[in-house]
Amino acid sequence: MPETAFRSAARHWPTGVAVLTVRWAGLEHAKTVSSFATLSLDPLLIGVAVSRRSPLTAAVRAAGRFTVAVLGEHQAALARRFATPGAGRAQGGFTDLPVLDAPTGGPVPAGATAWFDARLHAELPVGDHLLLVGEALAVGEGTGRPLLHHAARYRQLGPELPPTELPLTELPPTELPPTNPPAQGVGA
Repeated sequence: MPETAFRSAARHWPTGVAVLTVRWAGLEHAKTVSSFATLSLDPLLIGVAVSRRSPLTAAVRAAGRFTVAVLGEHQAALARRFATPGAGRAQGGFTDLPVLDAPTGGPVPAGATAWFDARLHAELPVGDHLLLVGEALAVGEGTGRPLLHHAARYRQLGPELPPTELPLTELPPTELPPTNPPAQGVGA
């Protein structure tokens, strides 16, 4: 399967937008991520996927901790800033941003709708990325609505849908590509 087809299909999956941060060796590191998830309630685990080539992975490994800030719909410029390669590891990258310090010292951009402060629990290789698994030590909540990412664009959350649903018989059919014909012959 071509990578372009995979990427095209993945654009249909909307996600929230977060910034992964760590303070280590006198520098604040940050990267915009959309591959963040809560993983477990016992223990309290979160996960975020980051490119294996990112210098952020080495900083998280060395620090043994990281913070994930869920961005609000008013923070698209911040998301773009830390999505730019290299922007999240420049010395003084946070000097013009109001930040709060999470209990482990990780920077949390002011105005985030929520944040998770974690100790590195495990790192799992996943293709060209690493899944950083953290045990949540502290969390916080702000106000406002989350920033979303869909079809390669930042978006706002729309209005809630009414609680009624269409009967399954009224849903439009999904077009699937033709399947291979059933195998015939010996051993089929």
